[in-house]
Amino acid sequence: MTSSLPLATTTDAGRCCAPVTAGVLEVEDAQKLARVFKALGDPTRVRLLSMIAAQSGGEACICDLTEPVGLSQPTVSHHMKQLVDAGLVTREQRGKWAYYSLVPDTLAMLSGVLDPQSSLAGP
Repeated sequence: MTSSLPLATTTDAGRCCAPVTAGVLEVEDAQKLARVFKALGDPTRVRLLSMIAAQSGGEACICDLTEPVGLSQPTVSHHMKQLVDAGLVTREQRGKWAYYSLVPDTLAMLSGVLDPQSSLAGP
């Protein structure tokens, strides 16, 4: 069963970057986008992101993410750090376990920069 990532619409989501088809991006905007796309360039990270999105409440414990991807906990933690650094998920420590949640604004911003007709586009 497949599920799609929920994309939240917020007023601040598209202010990072204008659509890539709207003209030449500023250096800083291109760097921000490249960091996010680089994090999503790994199939394991895309799977981890989709697994978090599929969880009730949009959050998952690292303990629930390791077995499904067939990787060790340190390797999954490395992938999750890349997703956190890219701003796609947040990390909250609860006791000995880390819990990860989606960042809807980043997902919405990505949607907006890829859609030239998006209402999320910056000025």
